[in-house]
Formats: sequence, structure tokens, C-alpha cells
Amino acid sequence: MATIKQFEDLEICQKAREICKIVYKAKQNTNLKNDFKLYNQLNGSSGSIMDNIAEGFERNGNREFIQFLSIAKASCGETRSQYYIELLTVDI
Repeated sequence: MATIKQFEDLEICQKAREICKIVYKAKQNTNLKNDFKLYNQLNGSSGSIMDNIAEGFERNGNREFIQFLSIAKASCGETRSQYYIELLTVDI
């Protein structure tokens, strides 16, 4: 099995980048473009997913990496919660 040398090669990081892209597209294609506060929260929490994966990987220790993955998972939950709020505003 090949050793991963940079966080960008991690599949989980690539998925996190896709989430960021979805949030950005949602801003352009929904009423989210008019809700700056919610967009900033979504943008921040989705970016935090990728940031924590990257930071944990760069620390070069499995224990710290696991800790940062846990933080990234929490940011993912925050992003989902904010997304549900965004879905509520679509019907209004």
C-alpha cells in the first residue's frame, strides 16, 4: 500500500472539498445568496472540515490526526445542521 504524503491525496479531504464546492454552488443557485449570515456559517463550517483534516495530517502523529478528524466530524455535523436550516428557508 502506498504511503500518502500530502493531505490532498486523502479521499476524505477530497470529499470535504466537494462539500465546500456544494456550499458555494448553493449560494449562487438558491436564496442563500441573500442570507449572508447563514452562508458565512455554512462556508465557515464546511471549510473547517477540510482545514481540520489538513491540520491533523500535517501534525505527523496518529493521535493528533485522530483528534483533528474528530473535530472535522463535528464540523460536518455543524454543516449538516446549517444546511437543514437553509432547506427550511427554501419553502418560505
